[in-house]
Amino acid sequence: MTLTYSRFATPLGDVRLARCEDSIVGLAFDDAWPRVERALVRRYGTFRAASASSPDVAATLRRYFEGAPDALAELSIDPGGTPFQRAVWAALQRIPAGRTTFYGAIARAIGAPGAARAVGAACGANPIWLVIPCHRAIGNDGQLVGYAGGIARKRWLLAHEGALPCAEPASTRSAVAFAQR
Repeated sequence: MTLTYSRFATPLGDVRLARCEDSIVGLAFDDAWPRVERALVRRYGTFRAASASSPDVAATLRRYFEGAPDALAELSIDPGGTPFQRAVWAALQRIPAGRTTFYGAIARAIGAPGAARAVGAACGANPIWLVIPCHRAIGNDGQLVGYAGGIARKRWLLAHEGALPCAEPASTRSAVAFAQR
């Protein structure tokens, strides 16, 4: 088994990507990559890692960060996970850009009322950040809670997608370079 790795610069810091064949199996910011990589080892056991460019993903991420928040939906993903996690992740993908929902609402939507904390845990186990938009899930009291990438990134992503007032001037956001590394 070979997983290919790529790295990209974004306005929020570098992200790393892992692919198995044509599907993304991991995507996270550098500072949280070790957690995602441990999950990949649990999922795949021993694997060979190879560096590879991913121009298609680079172009899609660029479009997302340049203002096309729905661009990420076209990426092929395979997050693995338990049946419960997959149900949560599928529900997250149905939340349109520019909208948020509550952990409890996700629990009800997947037929597990009262499982808001378990939904939060599934969000925390999400191996494909941004594409599975766990940043769109907020606390039942409306607070921004529970994003493994940090609340500042969650706030920025939601503002970028139009769900919150802009966290910084638009000129700052659009001036940040984006490149594959």
